[in-house]
Amino acid sequence: MKKWTFAIAALMTVTSVFAEAPTDVIATVNGHQITRSQFEEYHLQNLKFVGQRVVTKEVSLNDMINKELAVEKAKKSGVDKDPAVIARIEDLLSQTQITKDVEGDLKKITVSDDEVKKYYDDNKEYRTAHILYRLRAEPSKEDVTGALSQSMEIYTVLQKDPESFAKLANKFSQTTAAPVGGDLGFQPAARLAPEYFAAIKGQKVGFISKPVRSQMGYHIIKVLGEKKFDQIDKNLYKKIIYDQKRDAILENYFKNLQKGADIKINKSLL
Repeated sequence: MKKWTFAIAALMTVTSVFAEAPTDVIATVNGHQITRSQFEEYHLQNLKFVGQRVVTKEVSLNDMINKELAVEKAKKSGVDKDPAVIARIEDLLSQTQITKDVEGDLKKITVSDDEVKKYYDDNKEYRTAHILYRLRAEPSKEDVTGALSQSMEIYTVLQKDPESFAKLANKFSQTTAAPVGGDLGFQPAARLAPEYFAAIKGQKVGFISKPVRSQMGYHIIKVLGEKKFDQIDKNLYKKIIYDQKRDAILENYFKNLQKGADIKINKSLL
């Protein structure tokens, strides 16, 4: 009887071991497991990208094995402690959390044709050209004074001879559009610096602005054309309005986060 009891117990032990074995592990790399579900998800994503190689299951698995080896080596060499890497990881974490928190609100966003019309009535799409005197991100007072002085000299010439705009842009403007007379083509307001658009908003074709400063430097702007509402890309404008609504949701989200946080700011250092 004891012999049979021992045999049954041994059989149960063996059965238990096999039941607990990781049957969905498709590969191990230095002891780290790659499960079938992980592999299938990666392979599916791999198939969505068209490239120079044929993506087979063997190729996808080899990719995952190589990644495991690279991550292992990175940890051994301390790459995961590098401040730049940590910053990238923190960016990914914050973006993932934000997406998780606001995803429901973003899905509720809608943009109607009436909203597009109302927005466009207040934000017309102009074709413009400009003459730009560039400034560094943090220019000195002398840089600013010099750029403004040069801009005013050109503006004075244009007041007397507005038809020379393209010629002067070609000669003096510090942009890639200089060879074509500074012509930027038609641009929605959302793609222009706020100061740039404010200088031309509501102006007629042929208008030339006084020098206006943006983050890039000093612009002298000429209005070359204006689109009618029935000429615009409505899908583009729906995207612009969607982005504004999204940004409003995010702004409210961060306001609520800050309300519950202990934040101290030393304004003297700003």
